[in-house]
Amino acid sequence: MSRRVSAITLALLLLAGCHSPSPSPPTPSDAPASSAQAPATLAQARRGFATALTQRTSAQRPAPTPPAGIFTTIRYPSPAGNLVGYLTPDPGDGQRHPAIIWITGGDNNTIGDVWSEAAPDNDQTAAAYRKAGIVMLFPSQRGGNDHAGPKEGFLGEVDDVIAAAEFLAAQPWVDPARIYLGGHSTGGTLALLTAETTDRFRAVFAFGPVADIVEYGARHVPADLGQARERALRSPLYWLDSIRSPTFVIEGEEGNRDALDQMTARNRNLNNRFLLVKGTDHFATLAPINALIAQKILADTGARSTLTLSQAEVAAPFAR
Repeated sequence: MSRRVSAITLALLLLAGCHSPSPSPPTPSDAPASSAQAPATLAQARRGFATALTQRTSAQRPAPTPPAGIFTTIRYPSPAGNLVGYLTPDPGDGQRHPAIIWITGGDNNTIGDVWSEAAPDNDQTAAAYRKAGIVMLFPSQRGGNDHAGPKEGFLGEVDDVIAAAEFLAAQPWVDPARIYLGGHSTGGTLALLTAETTDRFRAVFAFGPVADIVEYGARHVPADLGQARERALRSPLYWLDSIRSPTFVIEGEEGNRDALDQMTARNRNLNNRFLLVKGTDHFATLAPINALIAQKILADTGARSTLTLSQAEVAAPFAR
């Protein structure tokens, strides 16, 4: 069933703060509305909104200590307080390097072992970036690790990622004009929502996000998704027009293909590129495509990003 919704209908739902009787998608309405009434961007729609959480949860799990020389444990300031992260240490060469914030999947609020070698068909560590000499920051978010929380499930976490970018930009070994954002699965969903909220990132890479947050349900979202505004502000599908940075959404055909198809069909924004990779799944896309992106980041040195990813390039590692 399609989850597409007209911009005017969504605007009415957001402005009214109305309740949806079920988690089914909003339906078109004959009610008149002026386009001036519609929140034009996700950032505008989020402004002043306070979520009503159905539960208050936190991981209550300290972040393990990474090996010396690979990552250092840091604390970065966010609107929720100081949050833990893993950061590539200063290489000591006096240079400013490109950097990427990477958001892991699963419980994306919490960080863990992202340094051990992973199987090439399921490398969720995104190690290709650090191996290429790109600075990495893995930020936890509110309610993750030892932060008291609560988790908000793809809402306040967007603000945490933006705060992590400001922390990263202040590091003397990081080029503040060449900060990228990437994530996988739930991390890909959060990366895409962040791209819809800010143009702080030079380019964004979202692997395997969902289109509508109801696909996660209570497992990852501690809010009543029967309330239209709670749902809409967490769902990337409805805010693709807000994106102002080059953004690449990537998924294997055996992964969240329906979500990719929904967003591809809805998209009218030339900043966005949707790439379905045949012959692979939700996890095996990561290692070879991150290696490809890493090399493109190193070559992306102009005043503005010229980074591109073609369908042929992402398909090449999986061609039979």
